[in-house]
Amino acid sequence: VGCDRSKNLVDICGEKHFQAFVCDALSVPIRSGSCDACISIAVIHHFSTAERRLATIRELARLLRPGGTALIYVWAMEQEYKNQKSKYLKEKNGSKNKEKEMNAGTAQRPLSDQGPDNSSQDSAWSDQLVNGLKDESCGAKPVADFRLPVHTNRTSFHSQDLLVPWHLKGGTKKKEECVDTVLVPGGSKESQELSPVFHRYYHVFCEGELEAACRSLDCVRVQKSYYDQGNWCVILEKL
Repeated sequence: VGCDRSKNLVDICGEKHFQAFVCDALSVPIRSGSCDACISIAVIHHFSTAERRLATIRELARLLRPGGTALIYVWAMEQEYKNQKSKYLKEKNGSKNKEKEMNAGTAQRPLSDQGPDNSSQDSAWSDQLVNGLKDESCGAKPVADFRLPVHTNRTSFHSQDLLVPWHLKGGTKKKEECVDTVLVPGGSKESQELSPVFHRYYHVFCEGELEAACRSLDCVRVQKSYYDQGNWCVILEKL
């Protein structure tokens, strides 16, 4: 049984005759202790505070029966690990040079035209998040204001908290980890083809960060913690 925040993705699962439903990872409508195993792939790194990221792990643990296991994958800050580049860095698109030209001077550029909703305590723009950005424990650069850097595709990360551009092209949502993020001047043919552009929040995890969060819960034990192609991964067992 699968679940996702996106109704469109859940509908695709239904068309392929898979069982899936819409829900929030912080509150999954499944009875406690009813799952033999759970997986959470590329989900937790979208939550904007340490408390919410921990809450999603606790929710996974709630679903598991005693002895049940969970697998968690999150995007890693370290895209080059033990002198090996991740698949994400290695897969260069043919239009890389064009991307460099068009992104000249815009790499890691803060978004100044999209302000925060001051009423939202869980916003990625919160004071708490910005204070957290000042922790340089794994080489992340601190920021001085509420603006998050916009990531340049197929490059190393310079901040733990950032925005990744997503384009809607031809009416189809395309994940920008897999295609080039070409930011072109407004009004051009390319702009029309690639627009609109959405910026999606990510918190990329430092080595040991995911494991430490899991170990802080007394209802699970960490069976295994490892690095896999630009991701930090943990296998948990419910106690």
